[in-house]
Amino acid sequence: MSHLDALEQTSVHVLREAYANFKQLCMLWSIGKDSTVLLWLARKAFFGHVPFPLVHIDTSYKIPEMIAYRDRLVAEWGLHLIYGQHQEALTQGRTFPAGAVDRLTCCGLLKTDALRRTLDGTGPRFRFNHALGAYELDPNRAAYTGVIVGARADEEGSRSKERYFSPRDTRHQWDVSEQPPEFWNQYKTEFAPGTHVRIHPLLDWTELNVWQYIQREEIPVVPLYFDRGDGTRYRSLGCAPCTSPIRSTARTVADIVQELETGALKNIAERSGRAQDAADGGGLESLRRGGYM
Repeated sequence: MSHLDALEQTSVHVLREAYANFKQLCMLWSIGKDSTVLLWLARKAFFGHVPFPLVHIDTSYKIPEMIAYRDRLVAEWGLHLIYGQHQEALTQGRTFPAGAVDRLTCCGLLKTDALRRTLDGTGPRFRFNHALGAYELDPNRAAYTGVIVGARADEEGSRSKERYFSPRDTRHQWDVSEQPPEFWNQYKTEFAPGTHVRIHPLLDWTELNVWQYIQREEIPVVPLYFDRGDGTRYRSLGCAPCTSPIRSTARTVADIVQELETGALKNIAERSGRAQDAADGGGLESLRRGGYM
């Protein structure tokens, strides 16, 4: 068994454990490479079908190519997609691009609060209607207490403190000191009523592993990851006003794998183009403790 096979096997096992133990289960899809690999693994785990909804938090500031890619895959793969937004903050202009708040406050509103409301069913949710080929208001207000996320331990500091099954309290807040031990592939899946659990099937994958798997499986990804013709590409995707490309001439998945294998990017942090990380002191821990994705 290759290392990629072993990683795939563990991720599939975690996905199936999550499905068996959490009745109100969903999976976050940010449209980036990691959560798209997670989506691919879910389709493998359940024989081409994803038996739980995908949830996307749409800040309305995503790069347009990301939304076009999302909607194309939803239609082609027959996915059950729900998206949520913090519509009050957007309507009132309480955002960083509007000049009303700083970056971290904007992330707190458009991502953390929007995610909490979407998962709890207290905010508006929109689902893709395949018959109409359009989005409509989702009448389902059930809360999701199990949330599958494409976080990797190597991506940034706070993620290295996660577990495969990582509990949050009733307000989605994360107490880093209260993470359950996980030994010998034994996972705690029983928690007190009201606990929200984040599930991380990709926890032990690296950035290189992700791109090697994309190459092996021929997984379609957003074209933004490749050289745009000016010697730059995106390494991590987020909101357009707060995400910058890096210098790179990689035009194919094989080129990206080579960059990572040869160390061409060793002095560039994976999320170096994400301005909210810099605003949070170089990491995301304060945002994540409050419920950030």
